[in-house]
Amino acid sequence: MIFISKYMVPKGYTGIAIFPFVFLKYRSLKRNKTLINHEQIHLRQQLELFLIPFYFLYFLEFLVRWISCRNWEEAYRNISFEREAYINEKDLNYLKSRSFWNFVKYY
Repeated sequence: MIFISKYMVPKGYTGIAIFPFVFLKYRSLKRNKTLINHEQIHLRQQLELFLIPFYFLYFLEFLVRWISCRNWEEAYRNISFEREAYINEKDLNYLKSRSFWNFVKYY
């Protein structure tokens, strides 16, 4: 399910996945297959880690990377969950062949 809410999506971002929802900044983004695939990859990651551990690990990894580089965008882009999603977002069949806990190889 996809919801449009400019208030739920942080400034500078176009979408956010919070299981079981995908929040988009603008209604027109529902047609952006690459963005939707990116967010669906995050939904799968969240399911595999039973939600709370996903959010804990996501935040922890971001914090460690931000402390090491002191750059918000670089820290965000280098989180393993984001790396997996960005690298595979254009492959619309990725989730069909993705192995369980595949984000681990992006650490």
